[in-house]
Amino acid sequence: MCFLSIRNARDLAAITRGGCVSRRMSDCSVRAGAVCVLLFLVSAVAFAQFELPAPKRPAGPWMNTSLSPDERAQLIVKELTLDEKISLVHGGLHNLAAMFDPNAEPDAKSLGNAGYVPGIPRIGIVDIQMADATVGVTHSSAFGRYSTPLPSTLAETSSWNLDIAREYGSLIGRELRDQGYTMTLGGGVNLAREPRNGRNFEYHGEDPLLAGKMVGTEMKAEQAQHIIGDLKHFALNESETGRFSVNVKMSKRAMQETSLLAFGIALKESDAGAVMCSYNLVDGDYACENEYLLDHVLRKEFGFKGFVVSDWGATHSTAKSVNAGLDIEMPDHDFYGKALKDAIESGQIPMEKLDAMVERIVRTEIAVGVFDNPSDRRVPDVFKGMEVAKEVADESIVLLKNQNNQLPLSRSLRTIAIIGSHADVAVLSGGGSGQVDPIGGNAVDTGDKDPFTQHIWHRSSPMNAVAAKAPGATVKFDEGTDVNAATALARSSDIAIVFVHQYVSEGVDVPSLSLPENQDALVSAVAAANSKTIVVIESGGPVSMPWVDNVSAVIEAWFPGIKGGEALADILFGDVNPSAKLPVTFAKSDADLEFPQLPQQPPARGPQDEIQFAPGFKVNLRHFDLVHEDGLFIGYRYFEARMIRPLFPFGYGLSYTTYAYSGIEATPQQVTFEVKNTGKRAGAEIAEVYAILPQAAGEPFKRLIGFTKVLLEPGGSKTVTIPLDAKLFSIFDESKDDWALVSGDYTILVGGSSENLPLHATVAMHE
Repeated sequence: MCFLSIRNARDLAAITRGGCVSRRMSDCSVRAGAVCVLLFLVSAVAFAQFELPAPKRPAGPWMNTSLSPDERAQLIVKELTLDEKISLVHGGLHNLAAMFDPNAEPDAKSLGNAGYVPGIPRIGIVDIQMADATVGVTHSSAFGRYSTPLPSTLAETSSWNLDIAREYGSLIGRELRDQGYTMTLGGGVNLAREPRNGRNFEYHGEDPLLAGKMVGTEMKAEQAQHIIGDLKHFALNESETGRFSVNVKMSKRAMQETSLLAFGIALKESDAGAVMCSYNLVDGDYACENEYLLDHVLRKEFGFKGFVVSDWGATHSTAKSVNAGLDIEMPDHDFYGKALKDAIESGQIPMEKLDAMVERIVRTEIAVGVFDNPSDRRVPDVFKGMEVAKEVADESIVLLKNQNNQLPLSRSLRTIAIIGSHADVAVLSGGGSGQVDPIGGNAVDTGDKDPFTQHIWHRSSPMNAVAAKAPGATVKFDEGTDVNAATALARSSDIAIVFVHQYVSEGVDVPSLSLPENQDALVSAVAAANSKTIVVIESGGPVSMPWVDNVSAVIEAWFPGIKGGEALADILFGDVNPSAKLPVTFAKSDADLEFPQLPQQPPARGPQDEIQFAPGFKVNLRHFDLVHEDGLFIGYRYFEARMIRPLFPFGYGLSYTTYAYSGIEATPQQVTFEVKNTGKRAGAEIAEVYAILPQAAGEPFKRLIGFTKVLLEPGGSKTVTIPLDAKLFSIFDESKDDWALVSGDYTILVGGSSENLPLHATVAMHE
């Protein structure tokens, strides 16, 4: 029997107001904004403690915890048979197989999320139960029934706050462990080189330092929960267009100073136990059999001691991938099952190679704590998840425009129009393997059940949250599908809040930065009818705004998670002072991008160009080249080098107060300056530090070299010191195959965005 745990009377009242008493979620008709109804349902099992018998642990010298993970792993490898070693380097049959083959019978031990590698109980090697967990645990296991849908990781990155990244990772790690999983498949480090990338919502922006620090902090927090951390997709997997067959061509300097630098920083911050290699080719070799990436960069340059796991179906060979440094083939064993055993027994691949692969896997289990601390399964803490989701959303919503201080709104408003994007009942989320199961089901029934195209709307009603802030106002909703009806409502209201959206998902890039479904015309019409029009954008990345000059305020909410409606209302009415800033540049239109039109892969010619990595799932393998002539020019660096003025620059975001910078002092080791709150409200300012390298470096742009978030009371000031990493001043010298410092004068700039940097200092550096 399970018991409902209620923290206080207010929780109980909130739950019981919904009036749903069914034990089955699918039987409940959930009213707009009544997320607490669902808490009643999930709480029927929440906080129940499963008392599972402790598994009997084997005896052996490798169980001696006073030995190092390396020593223990070496002892274990000596105990394993060839078949046992082979079983550890490929996926086992798990519930995901049922997506492709209804006749598949998965291993009963699999928890049925993304992947599974069976352990070896006689030695104590635990099952690697892998779960997609980029923005939350995507599919709850049999021990859960609940996982928290967090704001997207791009939203998280908008906080520029490592404490938020730590909370984000800690929550995901706890929910993974509570449900019996031992490895996350989150940790997306791929940079937003292509702003229309369908997976940018799963990643951490366009700058290598910001992305590396945020995801590294997140993964470190997950591993603290005894969950194997994963950094993906290694490397240059920066668009979904032709992701199985694109051959990315870029100079080694450009790779090293952008994408690989982000991975290196993330790995240094987290000591992640795993790295997932990507689908694409890099300079002619698949990433999962690319010796430069896996051996030269990852193992030798970065000093990575963990294991490399393939993306699903990204293994294309046996000997070549083994020699390059791949350790685990997923999701099955086309190349690392019988083919690998035959290669070992014939001498084509030496046993030492296989031993090294297994040793890295086992060592990681020991180092992360999975080996000695098996999961004690329990249902995740519903209330804690909600608290973290709200905290992240509060710090991730970006205020982009606030003409004449339209915001924050007055609570004495009489009439408020809410228009578009199902804002009466829900907020949008991104799709694909990063899609967290919606609590209580999809709030908007679209009829589409495909996980890569189905729009999932989480049950958090912006309209209800707005109405709660202005109890004396009449709040009316219009779906926005009829422009005339929407404008009529806007014209008769004190203010109009238009919600617009751009759905994105794994597997496909959006065709344009423009909003789909005629939403630009909707905004323009509403703005013409009401001069106090506020636009709230729910998107997985940048969008264009041809109407921006005609509206009074613009808010970028990203995909704001299960408490998104409440967080938006807090921002709109000023209960939370916005502090987030953009982790990506917003272009005015597609014409300003590196590729105004997305590159198109050649059409498939036939089955000879395909492989099948699971029954019914085929991958086209025709290669096409994607050449980045100026690979160094990414994000804000591209706009600066090309002298293109963006719509909103990287690092930009407004507040309900103002800040002033003064008193810079800089050395090669650190920069010190003062930030003052010159307004009348408490707030948090993200201070950003950039560097312009000497002309001899050949980089016609500045680069981010530091940042911090400063909390200030009205009129308060603080002296801030930010340490500087010498590598962030360096360039990658291809002739030396190493990083080098260019002698000369470096300009240090400090301010509130990449285009608002009032403080300058010069520092001389020599190689």
